[in-house]
Amino acid sequence: MSELLFGTAANPVPHGITAGTFETRDHIRLRYACLPARTQAKHGTVIILQGRNESIEKYFETMEDLAARGLTVFTFDWRGQGGSQRLLDDRLRGYVRHFDDYGADLDQILTQIILPDCPAPFYVLAHSAGGLIALNSISVLAAHITRMVLCAPLMGLAQQKISDSTMRRLTTFLCWIGLGRAYVAGGPKLMERPFADNPLSSDEKRFTRNAELQRNNPTLALGGPTVRWTKSALQAARRLNQPDQFSETPIPTLIIAAGADKVVSTAAIERFVARTRNVSLVVIDGARHELLQEADFYRAQALAAFDAFIPGTAAPKGTESTKADSV
Repeated sequence: MSELLFGTAANPVPHGITAGTFETRDHIRLRYACLPARTQAKHGTVIILQGRNESIEKYFETMEDLAARGLTVFTFDWRGQGGSQRLLDDRLRGYVRHFDDYGADLDQILTQIILPDCPAPFYVLAHSAGGLIALNSISVLAAHITRMVLCAPLMGLAQQKISDSTMRRLTTFLCWIGLGRAYVAGGPKLMERPFADNPLSSDEKRFTRNAELQRNNPTLALGGPTVRWTKSALQAARRLNQPDQFSETPIPTLIIAAGADKVVSTAAIERFVARTRNVSLVVIDGARHELLQEADFYRAQALAAFDAFIPGTAAPKGTESTKADSV
């Protein structure tokens, strides 16, 4: 059912990928995809947990890289974004009622699809808000996931005019007076960033590829976050940042932070790692927020850290360099 996926000349649908839809307990339709390992030796399954405003298509290149390492790759679009069902009539509003809804979706899709149909052992590779969801879902994941790699997880916001705690109180008040579905700071509804000075990636080809994906397939597009999404995210981050509530993860975890991140707080990540047992940290100097969409120099470092942490995986010689030239 790869017809559920959208490809472009710069970002073709991977050969052999399968896709489908899944209905959650509260009747939300989620879209998922699975790419089998490309090698004779199999090393298990990696579950990609996407960040906010991402979709399966954005990870085609990374899925191919992981499949070439002998990993089956499974990912799905979170409720309210990508090709999954939107939660509001205005489909551009980045909304979720509560971050625990993401955890419930992860639990259900893990137990009903991934565990029965994909080979063990199981790993998680998460980005940004996906990393926050993974840590908040640790009780769900602990029985099944062997190791986790979190890229630039959302532990706090970077370079805000007001603090996270003030923003959390403000968004809580706005939700209380009925403005939870409003855009934070009035927008943007939909914004296509120019490449120059963007905070996401220093790689123009990958940046342009991702922008073209949404431009050509507007059903995948998402606008800015709503007040309730922001409130829910900051509340979830606050729980993790309280040592008395979260001091150790039962799953060995590697966090890869971006040294030049202007989206999430690298300082907050470093504080979390310093006081949380069973978590290690790699900081890639100069890299921007989207480590897996970054220039080869930075992206290769992120994948090398993944290889060193996940047993049995190693990139076939020339895999990334050849692929990057074609992007």
